[in-house]
Amino acid sequence: MQRPISIWVFFGLIASGKSTLAAEWAGRHQLVHFNSDRIRKELAGLAPTADRQESFDLGIYSSESSRRTYDELLARAERECKAGRSVILDASYQSRSERQKVRALADRLGVDLFFVLCNCPEEVTLERLAIRSRDPEAVSDGRPEIYRRQQERFAAPDELGNDELFNLSTVGPVVDLLDQLDRIFEVDQDV
Repeated sequence: MQRPISIWVFFGLIASGKSTLAAEWAGRHQLVHFNSDRIRKELAGLAPTADRQESFDLGIYSSESSRRTYDELLARAERECKAGRSVILDASYQSRSERQKVRALADRLGVDLFFVLCNCPEEVTLERLAIRSRDPEAVSDGRPEIYRRQQERFAAPDELGNDELFNLSTVGPVVDLLDQLDRIFEVDQDV
Protein backbone atom coordinates (compact mmCIF):
# COMPACT_ATOMS: atom_id res chain seq x y z
CA MET A 1 0.00 0.00 0.00
CA GLN A 2 1.39 3.38 -1.03
CA ARG A 3 1.59 5.94 1.80
CA PRO A 4 0.28 9.42 1.10
CA ILE A 5 2.85 12.14 0.44
CA SER A 6 4.08 13.38 3.79
CA ILE A 7 6.39 15.88 5.43
CA TRP A 8 8.17 14.51 8.49
CA VAL A 9 9.82 17.05 10.78
CA PHE A 10 12.53 15.64 13.06
CA PHE A 11 13.23 18.43 15.51
CA GLY A 12 14.63 19.27 18.93
CA LEU A 13 17.75 20.64 20.58
CA ILE A 14 21.23 20.02 19.21
CA ALA A 15 22.66 16.55 19.87
CA SER A 16 19.19 15.19 20.60
CA GLY A 17 19.77 12.49 17.99
CA LYS A 18 17.41 13.99 15.41
CA SER A 19 19.85 14.03 12.49
CA THR A 20 21.12 10.50 13.06
CA LEU A 21 17.61 9.19 13.39
CA ALA A 22 16.25 11.23 10.46
CA ALA A 23 19.02 10.01 8.14
CA GLU A 24 18.54 6.38 9.15
CA TRP A 25 14.77 6.56 8.84
CA ALA A 26 15.07 8.25 5.44
CA GLY A 27 17.33 5.42 4.31
CA ARG A 28 15.03 2.77 5.67
CA HIS A 29 12.01 4.19 3.83
CA GLN A 30 13.65 5.81 0.79
CA LEU A 31 12.60 9.31 1.86
CA VAL A 32 14.25 12.55 0.77
CA HIS A 33 16.14 14.00 3.77
CA PHE A 34 17.03 17.68 4.15
CA ASN A 35 19.35 18.58 7.03
CA SER A 36 19.54 22.22 8.15
CA ASP A 37 23.27 22.07 8.99
CA ARG A 38 24.13 20.86 5.49
CA ILE A 39 21.85 23.39 3.79
CA ARG A 40 23.16 26.24 5.98
CA LYS A 41 26.74 25.48 4.94
CA GLU A 42 25.79 24.92 1.31
CA LEU A 43 24.12 28.35 1.19
CA ALA A 44 27.28 29.87 2.71
CA GLY A 45 29.48 28.17 0.08
CA LEU A 46 31.11 25.88 2.66
CA ALA A 47 31.83 22.16 2.69
CA PRO A 48 29.46 20.24 5.00
CA THR A 49 32.30 19.41 7.40
CA ALA A 50 33.76 22.93 7.48
CA ASP A 51 34.28 23.84 11.13
CA ARG A 52 32.50 27.10 12.02
CA GLN A 53 32.95 27.80 15.71
CA GLU A 54 31.00 31.05 15.56
CA SER A 55 29.04 32.45 18.46
CA PHE A 56 25.32 31.99 18.71
CA ASP A 57 23.49 34.40 16.34
CA LEU A 58 26.64 35.34 14.38
CA GLY A 59 28.09 34.43 10.98
CA ILE A 60 26.37 31.48 9.36
CA TYR A 61 24.28 31.20 12.54
CA SER A 62 22.94 34.77 12.34
CA SER A 63 19.20 35.32 12.20
CA GLU A 64 19.52 36.26 8.50
CA SER A 65 21.39 33.04 7.69
CA SER A 66 18.91 31.01 9.72
CA ARG A 67 16.03 32.63 7.85
CA ARG A 68 17.59 31.68 4.49
CA THR A 69 18.21 28.14 5.73
CA TYR A 70 14.65 27.58 6.93
CA ASP A 71 13.22 29.16 3.77
CA GLU A 72 15.36 26.81 1.70
CA LEU A 73 14.14 23.80 3.71
CA LEU A 74 10.57 24.79 2.86
CA ALA A 75 11.36 25.40 -0.81
CA ARG A 76 13.02 22.01 -1.18
CA ALA A 77 10.20 20.26 0.66
CA GLU A 78 7.68 21.91 -1.65
CA ARG A 79 9.55 20.82 -4.80
CA GLU A 80 9.81 17.22 -3.61
CA CYS A 81 6.19 16.97 -2.48
CA LYS A 82 4.97 18.43 -5.79
CA ALA A 83 7.07 15.76 -7.52
CA GLY A 84 5.27 13.09 -5.49
CA ARG A 85 7.99 12.38 -2.94
CA SER A 86 7.74 12.50 0.86
CA VAL A 87 10.43 14.42 2.73
CA ILE A 88 12.10 14.68 6.09
CA LEU A 89 13.01 18.12 7.40
CA ASP A 90 15.75 17.81 10.01
CA ALA A 91 16.31 21.00 12.03
CA SER A 92 15.80 22.36 15.52
CA TYR A 93 12.51 24.14 14.68
CA GLN A 94 12.78 25.97 18.00
CA SER A 95 10.00 28.46 17.38
CA ARG A 96 6.28 28.05 16.91
CA SER A 97 6.43 30.38 13.91
CA GLU A 98 8.88 28.11 12.07
CA ARG A 99 6.74 25.07 12.82
CA GLN A 100 3.66 26.98 11.65
CA LYS A 101 5.34 27.69 8.31
CA VAL A 102 5.78 23.96 7.76
CA ARG A 103 2.15 23.38 8.72
CA ALA A 104 1.04 26.09 6.27
CA LEU A 105 3.06 24.46 3.50
CA ALA A 106 1.59 21.01 4.22
CA ASP A 107 -1.93 22.47 4.27
CA ARG A 108 -1.37 24.31 1.00
CA LEU A 109 0.01 21.18 -0.70
CA GLY A 110 -2.56 18.86 0.88
CA VAL A 111 0.08 16.49 2.30
CA ASP A 112 0.29 14.75 5.65
CA LEU A 113 2.47 16.32 8.32
CA PHE A 114 4.15 14.68 11.31
CA PHE A 115 6.48 16.18 13.90
CA VAL A 116 8.93 13.94 15.76
CA LEU A 117 10.36 15.73 18.81
CA CYS A 118 13.67 14.06 19.62
CA ASN A 119 14.93 14.35 23.17
CA CYS A 120 17.39 12.82 25.58
CA PRO A 121 18.76 13.55 29.06
CA GLU A 122 21.20 16.45 29.33
CA GLU A 123 24.11 14.18 30.25
CA VAL A 124 23.58 12.23 27.02
CA THR A 125 23.45 15.48 25.03
CA LEU A 126 26.72 16.70 26.56
CA GLU A 127 28.38 13.35 25.92
CA ARG A 128 27.26 13.43 22.28
CA LEU A 129 28.57 16.99 21.90
CA ALA A 130 31.95 15.93 23.31
CA ILE A 131 32.18 13.03 20.87
CA ARG A 132 31.12 15.27 17.98
CA SER A 133 33.78 17.86 18.85
CA ARG A 134 36.46 15.25 18.11
CA ASP A 135 34.90 14.03 14.87
CA PRO A 136 36.45 15.69 11.77
CA GLU A 137 33.48 14.47 9.68
CA ALA A 138 30.86 16.14 11.88
CA VAL A 139 28.55 18.51 10.03
CA SER A 140 27.03 20.22 13.06
CA ASP A 141 29.01 22.89 14.89
CA GLY A 142 26.99 22.44 18.09
CA ARG A 143 28.76 23.02 21.41
CA PRO A 144 27.58 23.08 25.03
CA GLU A 145 27.16 26.89 25.02
CA ILE A 146 24.95 26.65 21.91
CA TYR A 147 22.94 23.90 23.60
CA ARG A 148 22.36 26.18 26.61
CA ARG A 149 21.15 29.02 24.38
CA GLN A 150 18.82 26.68 22.53
CA GLN A 151 17.39 25.48 25.84
CA GLU A 152 16.53 29.09 26.71
CA ARG A 153 14.88 29.77 23.35
CA PHE A 154 13.13 26.50 22.58
CA ALA A 155 9.37 27.03 22.53
CA ALA A 156 7.49 23.94 23.67
CA PRO A 157 5.39 22.61 20.77
CA ASP A 158 2.09 23.16 22.62
CA GLU A 159 0.49 24.28 19.37
CA LEU A 160 0.81 20.78 17.90
CA GLY A 161 -1.95 18.25 18.40
CA ASN A 162 -1.51 14.69 19.63
CA ASP A 163 -2.20 13.40 16.14
CA GLU A 164 0.77 15.28 14.66
CA LEU A 165 3.34 15.42 17.48
CA PHE A 166 5.31 12.39 18.61
CA ASN A 167 7.82 12.66 21.45
CA LEU A 168 10.69 10.25 21.12
CA SER A 169 13.51 9.56 23.54
CA THR A 170 16.59 8.91 21.41
CA VAL A 171 18.41 6.91 24.09
CA GLY A 172 18.99 3.39 22.86
CA PRO A 173 20.09 1.56 19.73
CA VAL A 174 19.10 3.31 16.52
CA VAL A 175 17.52 0.17 15.08
CA ASP A 176 15.19 -0.02 18.10
CA LEU A 177 14.23 3.63 17.65
CA LEU A 178 13.52 3.05 13.96
CA ASP A 179 11.32 0.08 14.82
CA GLN A 180 9.51 2.24 17.37
CA LEU A 181 8.85 4.90 14.71
CA ASP A 182 7.57 2.25 12.33
CA ARG A 183 5.08 1.09 14.98
CA ILE A 184 4.00 4.66 15.81
CA PHE A 185 3.39 5.52 12.17
CA GLU A 186 2.27 2.02 11.15
CA VAL A 187 4.86 1.89 8.39
CA ASP A 188 6.08 -1.33 6.82
CA GLN A 189 9.82 -1.59 6.33
CA ASP A 190 9.19 -2.39 2.63
CA VAL A 191 7.55 1.00 1.93
